[in-house]
Amino acid sequence: MTSRRADSGACLRCCLVIFAVASALCVSGPALYWRYKKGFGHNSKISSSSSCAPCICDCPPPLSLQKIAPGLLNLSVTDCGKHDPELNKEMEKQFVDLLTEELKLQEAVSEEHSHHMNVTLVEAKRVASQYQKEAEKCNAATETCEEARERAEAALTKERRITYIWEQRARRSGWQDD
Repeated sequence: MTSRRADSGACLRCCLVIFAVASALCVSGPALYWRYKKGFGHNSKISSSSSCAPCICDCPPPLSLQKIAPGLLNLSVTDCGKHDPELNKEMEKQFVDLLTEELKLQEAVSEEHSHHMNVTLVEAKRVASQYQKEAEKCNAATETCEEARERAEAALTKERRITYIWEQRARRSGWQDD
């Protein structure tokens, strides 16, 4: 068991070394290649040409930071906020006071969120109760309508029987359907 762990540790180290070497070659390889190629090309040009003509340049001098933004160099980080009394007061507070204030703010936000959730829950319960009452009314009305339909159907059946009986009596008496 221990030899297996040692083998896997050695294998892991070997893989890490190979990975490190490959990474180094990938990062520095192209730069070394171009340096090598430029070096050989540069040497061959020197041997073929005796000298290089000097460059003549009438370029204006580069602009300084002072000319571009005159007030920028006078600023420093230590001057930042020195003249702001509120910022000075905040910076003088102790770290514990700042943490306490942060916790109080988080507690206030949490309480506000909780209050909002409670109001929302109460509103949802009220709306659900209202829908429940409406559903009960609808069910009662449906039952009433169903009972009325059944009574009407029974009354119609009874009327049809009576009509049939009277029609039979009329036919016996000599009535004919025209």
